[in-house]
Amino acid sequence: MDTKGYLHMDLLRFSTAGNVDDGKSTLIGRLLYDSKSIFEDQMEAVEQASRRTGSEDVNLALLTDGLRSEREQGITIDVAYRYFATPVRKFIIADTPGHIQYTRNMVTGASTTDLAIILIDARNGVSEQTLRHTYIASLLGIEQVTVCINKMDIVDFSQDVFENIKNDFLTITKNLNLKNVKFIPVSAKYGDNVVDKSENMPWYEGCTLLHHLETVVIDRNSTSGMRFPVQYVVRPISDKFHDFRGYAGRIVGGNVAKGDRVIALPSGIKSQITSIHLGEEEKETAQISESVVIQLADDIDISRGDILVAENAPQPNISNDIRLTICWLNQKPMSTITKYIIRHTSRECLGVVKAINHLMDINTLEKRENAETLKMNDIGSINLRTSVPLVFDHYSENRATGCLIFIDPDTFETVGAGIIE
Repeated sequence: MDTKGYLHMDLLRFSTAGNVDDGKSTLIGRLLYDSKSIFEDQMEAVEQASRRTGSEDVNLALLTDGLRSEREQGITIDVAYRYFATPVRKFIIADTPGHIQYTRNMVTGASTTDLAIILIDARNGVSEQTLRHTYIASLLGIEQVTVCINKMDIVDFSQDVFENIKNDFLTITKNLNLKNVKFIPVSAKYGDNVVDKSENMPWYEGCTLLHHLETVVIDRNSTSGMRFPVQYVVRPISDKFHDFRGYAGRIVGGNVAKGDRVIALPSGIKSQITSIHLGEEEKETAQISESVVIQLADDIDISRGDILVAENAPQPNISNDIRLTICWLNQKPMSTITKYIIRHTSRECLGVVKAINHLMDINTLEKRENAETLKMNDIGSINLRTSVPLVFDHYSENRATGCLIFIDPDTFETVGAGIIE
């Protein structure tokens, strides 16, 4: 095996969502099993667990339902992450819960994904949870949505059933910001159109799910231009690097090159990149998602939380007042008098909720005005006031600089996650 090539293969992150018992975990188990991505001892453990639970066949869902409480109930509670690879691509799967009370887990699991798989039970068609999960995928800016209509074996692999559900989905979600939607009829239990082409549905002329995952084109370039949040100021103070002063961080937008003119924000001071280091290697350029150390021509005051942007790129917003859509993640309701710790890229500051604009009913997509608070799993729009100005883009322009999280100052738990409108 070419290990070097494997390490540099393209990575696709995708999530699964849908109603309870729509077959999300079974679908992932089938992907892992048919693509030969599980070990013999894992399969033996699943076979034993299947026998203990009285399953007639091997229950592939047990490959992902890792918590004991999940196995006993046959549901997914936590977000289960799985990793596998084919000769074409590497994958990270987030298997998210279907229960309405675990909406926050679905938001967490889908927040970093490139593609969302929405499962629909062919017997039941589009449901409120289908709309809920599709709305969240739309809200999070996931550009690729794949609708897998599962359990086609139970409806005799009917093309009419498939087409009717497809049309219902498109009608119900027509007002959502969905850019690329693909429909695939599958039977996760028996593997039809998951990894191998189904002989039971000759009317379906599209590709299998795995082939789609291997070949789908993901555009990770943001429209904001170059963004480089500084995480750490590197000062070795050694004989070898006596005068070295670099800024370590991860590129979250655009690319950087030696000689580029940049602006340090929020100060607004301009300088020029003199070197780019990736580990001990010096590079001429660096791409989005790479973690590097950048040196500048001028010795200016830059610290953790500042952001370098290209001088010729669209400039971000700088403000203490931010309007955002937030999902509340904690059992303790949102308070308009609590000073929360706000984490935005690599900066932390205090912030307070100045107003709740509306609460979103994501079952009907209606906005409820005059909400006094947000409770766990609620999604709504708020106005936030921060103690220091934040340098941000709208979420639609840059997912990294366009989001932030709320941290409880007493427990230091993450209690809310928001995207900047």
